[in-house]
Amino acid sequence: MKVFRVPVDCMAILFDMDSTLYTNADYVRSQIDLPLERLAARTGKSTARTTLDVAAYRKDWSEKNRGRDISFANAFTAFGVSIEETVKWREELFRPERFLDRDDRLRSALERLSGRFAMAVVTNNPVSVAERTLDVLGVRDMFRAVVGLDTFGVSKPHREPFLKAAAMCGAAPENCVAVGDRYDIDVALPLELGMGGILVDGVADVYGLPETLFRGAADGN
Repeated sequence: MKVFRVPVDCMAILFDMDSTLYTNADYVRSQIDLPLERLAARTGKSTARTTLDVAAYRKDWSEKNRGRDISFANAFTAFGVSIEETVKWREELFRPERFLDRDDRLRSALERLSGRFAMAVVTNNPVSVAERTLDVLGVRDMFRAVVGLDTFGVSKPHREPFLKAAAMCGAAPENCVAVGDRYDIDVALPLELGMGGILVDGVADVYGLPETLFRGAADGN
């Protein structure tokens, strides 16, 4: 875990979903492989060729943008797949129920946090996929809001999803902290918006988030 900034008067936590609120390499890999297979079927190329083409595009984009990462949803637009179509593909293809289970340690950590903070999910998956994921994990009732790829038709990093989640939590941006596993996608923009930011390596770091945030508040961080 790397803490970039936590507002002294923090009121809300804006969580990323995938590889943040759960750690499951097989499910994350399926979220990459299945859309690539769908794209390959559309273009008539092999999945292997399509995978290389998308990887090359993302690498080139990163080199032209000071080493930053681009989300898969944004990368797919360069191959003729709109955000709206990406939403439909993900709703059809992604099955969190096949990979994830209830996580009581996560629920315990979120229950502790809920006593002090409003919480929301900001994800590059559709809202329906995120809600199903939260249901499987047993924590859907912990979150005041879920803002997804279909909320505004834009993929993180984009200001609108973060600002919407903050508003739905009843907090100004400067009173929020964003938590996610990818700096360029989940944390960098919130920091630019005046929010706090915490980079995690997976759900194990989220288990320890109450200690980190409560200690920070006690220290006046």
